[in-house]
Amino acid sequence: MRKLSMDELGRPSVDEFKQLDKLPVTVVLDSVRSLHNVGSIFRTADGFAIERIVLCGITGIPPHRDIEKTALGATQSVAWQYEKNIQEAITNLKREGKKIIAIEQAEGSTMLHQFFPQADENYALIFGNEVNGVSEEAMSLIDHCIEIPQFGTKHSFNIVISAGIVLWDFYRKLKLKSGDS
Repeated sequence: MRKLSMDELGRPSVDEFKQLDKLPVTVVLDSVRSLHNVGSIFRTADGFAIERIVLCGITGIPPHRDIEKTALGATQSVAWQYEKNIQEAITNLKREGKKIIAIEQAEGSTMLHQFFPQADENYALIFGNEVNGVSEEAMSLIDHCIEIPQFGTKHSFNIVISAGIVLWDFYRKLKLKSGDS
């Protein structure tokens, strides 16, 4: 077995990426404090070709060297916007017709493997602060809550891991057909 070279991977240019058919998902970062986490989520968002990222509250915004350190240029390919107030961000996303889903451990949440996104829907997935999770202000406005099953002693995954798990699950369920690779 041989690793593929960068040229063999056939990745699109930034301009080509911007023209791609996107996964109908907007990622909302609700006061994420780590700039490295923000950058990593940009990189993950690029990998799954999501529509955009909405940065809210204390979440850092590009350009910043600590974001770029982990984003590796994804701040140039993934559309993003900053909205100081999470409630205004959610209200605007609802006006756009997006289903608002918190990724959180909450009463009445649906386990990720039991949630099936619909191809004709458009989603906004809210990921919260590393310590406090999704804010109460955001939770009061959501349409649904998804929880990632966990089996160990810790009470949560790192936000970047959570984003990777959920975005892969949405991509797999919305874009891949049985037998596709």
